[in-house]
Amino acid sequence: MKKLILTFISILNFSCATSQDSKIDPLKIKEDVNEIIADISQNYVYLQEKNIDLNCIKEYYEKQIPKIKTEDQIVLFFEYLLDEFYDSHLILNTNRSSSFRLFSPVYATLKSGKPIISNVWQTQIKDFEQNIIGAELLKINGVDFHVAIEQFPTHCNDKNSQNVREWIANKILAGRYNQPRILTLKLENKKTIELDLDTLKSKLTSELLTSTKENGIGILRINNSLGNNNLIHLFDNALDKLMNSKGLIIDLRNTVDGGNSYVARAIMGRFIKEMKPYQKHWTTEQYGKNPKIERSWVEYVSPRKEHYKNPVVILVGRWTGSMGEGLAIGFDGMKRAEIVGSEMERLAGEMSGFSFKNQTFGYRLSTAKLFHVDGTPREKYVPTYYVKQSTTKKDETFEKAIELMNSKIE
Repeated sequence: MKKLILTFISILNFSCATSQDSKIDPLKIKEDVNEIIADISQNYVYLQEKNIDLNCIKEYYEKQIPKIKTEDQIVLFFEYLLDEFYDSHLILNTNRSSSFRLFSPVYATLKSGKPIISNVWQTQIKDFEQNIIGAELLKINGVDFHVAIEQFPTHCNDKNSQNVREWIANKILAGRYNQPRILTLKLENKKTIELDLDTLKSKLTSELLTSTKENGIGILRINNSLGNNNLIHLFDNALDKLMNSKGLIIDLRNTVDGGNSYVARAIMGRFIKEMKPYQKHWTTEQYGKNPKIERSWVEYVSPRKEHYKNPVVILVGRWTGSMGEGLAIGFDGMKRAEIVGSEMERLAGEMSGFSFKNQTFGYRLSTAKLFHVDGTPREKYVPTYYVKQSTTKKDETFEKAIELMNSKIE
């Protein structure tokens, strides 16, 4: 009887393992690889600039298919494939615990080949007094940072390119959800310290919008809510209460997840009295084997409700993303606000969703380029009043905004 029970358990375990493995169909994965490569080839509007060999991707990733044994590995497989294009706008609409996060609370810039901390998300970090601006990233989790870049799981992009290396460096800083992010930093004073990014405390708020008034100047801070249509009513109510303010500061430094143009146009519409252009779009169209034809258009904002007449300053930074970037170039293009801050998140293009034939999740690709009305690509826009962060001990961008606002009020 004991032998019989053991045999039954062995058969059950084998059956479960076979059932698990049977979910992974290499032919279906290969079919989806061909599909995503075809979609990228036909629809990804930045493909030419990225200079990525699609044949390399096809050959390399098809060779990896036999190694895939679990559903989680399928997700990572396609995640890494999209990472080949070093474009933070290209993402799956799912992730796993071993996926890379989309962003980090610190940003590194390559200088003379060395990754240097150039920005810290100080508006979202609580009680962060250590000034690490200018520090060189030596290691992450004990691994030399340059080695970590080489180990990053992409194989068809050029890791010697500065753009690629900087993108990968910040992806490594974002880290995987299930792994620590312990940085070894050499500060500008040559002192070496360790910083665990996961011990940093975030300033949390459930409010879509916060509103204050200081010395007659209204301050509206959008809390990563540009994708929430309910923000429109809250923004209207807050602005209505600030209509008699001497000036208005709109803080977009926590819009890291972007949003939609419905909300953005509603916001911009409160600051104009006549229809104005706020951004340009460019793409190509092709049907069948017919030639690709360029298509471009300018998008306008229409005024709505009572418009705010006094000076406006917009605050932006490395965590101003996608539609937050669209708002900034829109206000600037309409000549309705002064833009203060650093480079933004530089998420390029207008996104469209795509589906796999055999997977339950899909992915997003940039299908149209976006421009400031003066022709500057949105992802290359730099604020008129540029602020180079030099410390975490004070809010230099906000201080510059107040200085600028006071000069306009006077």
